[in-house]
Amino acid sequence: MTEKFHLGWFTNFAPPIWEGAFSGDIGSTWADGRFYMDFAKALDRAGFDYMMLEDSSMVSDAYEGTSRADLKHHLYAPKHDPLALAPLLASVTTNLGIVCTASTSFYPPYQLARAMSTLDHLSRGRIGWNIVTSSEDRAAQNYGLDHLYEHDARYDRADEFVEVVDKLWSSWEPDALVMNRETGHYVDHTKVSTIDHKGQFYSVRGPLNTLPSPQGRPVICQAGGSPRGRQFAAEHADTIITQSRGKERMKAYRDDIRARAEHAGRNPDDVKLLFIVNPVLAETDAEAQDRRAAALAQTDKNVERALAHLSALTEVDFSQFDLDAPLTQDVETNGHRTTLAEFLRLGENGAKTLREAAAGWNINAVDLIGSVETVADQMQETMEFVGGDGFLISGPMTRQYISEVTDGLVPELQRRGLTRTSYEHTTFRDNLLSY
Repeated sequence: MTEKFHLGWFTNFAPPIWEGAFSGDIGSTWADGRFYMDFAKALDRAGFDYMMLEDSSMVSDAYEGTSRADLKHHLYAPKHDPLALAPLLASVTTNLGIVCTASTSFYPPYQLARAMSTLDHLSRGRIGWNIVTSSEDRAAQNYGLDHLYEHDARYDRADEFVEVVDKLWSSWEPDALVMNRETGHYVDHTKVSTIDHKGQFYSVRGPLNTLPSPQGRPVICQAGGSPRGRQFAAEHADTIITQSRGKERMKAYRDDIRARAEHAGRNPDDVKLLFIVNPVLAETDAEAQDRRAAALAQTDKNVERALAHLSALTEVDFSQFDLDAPLTQDVETNGHRTTLAEFLRLGENGAKTLREAAAGWNINAVDLIGSVETVADQMQETMEFVGGDGFLISGPMTRQYISEVTDGLVPELQRRGLTRTSYEHTTFRDNLLSY
């Protein structure tokens, strides 16, 4: 019998699909946050563990050497700050975890620790931090750097960054707030200490000047795919998001992470892996297959969007290659190595041309296509094979699609006892660890 699994949703604070017949005025109103507030309420009602807000801070010109494709298809811009959106989402939800992306390459540790502690209070213990080291020189150039640090060196810096913020979050003892009316003491100063950190990359005195947050430490999310990234995730993350493709590779990834976590002295059961999927749902299996075929059509728009996206992630200009030649394997990056490797696998041994690979490119761990009953079967079978721990939905940003998942698929999963019907606890971390 399959144990219950977790659900999250991968999105960002950027324009949803605005050209559709039922999109209304969303293309001009998304930035006020109301679409995302409605979205969060739907996930909260459906028992999702968290909404993960991806982020970046650039306008990309990696494709063709111009920002044309990036802005035409709103790939990396416009995109607004998820940390500012989080309090709005918290105000209209009760239990949903809210994960915000922030880069260790650009934030000072003190600022990040203070912001996350504040958000954890505003959300009543439901904030998470998605740790990224960033992958684009164009983003680095907005923060005073000519180039990003080398891939593995970024993780070395991130290791120390996490060490610093953990010290800051612990710089107040849990009972430092005394509010003693007789003595007039609000905080006991003997329970607030400097951290006096002097390391290879950071020097921070501390203490933090915020109250201890409800969770003590926000939930840590990470997406390490490279060997160095996996090690970082296994040592620090409470939840890991991954795009490992196929059941066998999903299981191998999970087994590897759990072994690394145990070697690092952690309980592997405390690290929840969510695999990225984009369920294609319809009333019948045949209709869902038609939807999937339409999404994979080799249209100029689909191909350009995919290649512009990949170019931004990897800073490899894919416009320089012949669309109808076999996908080249001679490409390297200092950016998203796992994403590039997964894409290049599509063209191994001349299997696909660049055009074919681009049209079919996605980051799904496993294809989920069919009626809600069929997709529920597929999710159950996948979790039985992999062993856990859940799925991170990444689908078209429309109210219709959100409803198809939260009001169609999730109730079917709940009927089977595969996902929660109510929240067990009040804080994000406790709900994540409840099974």
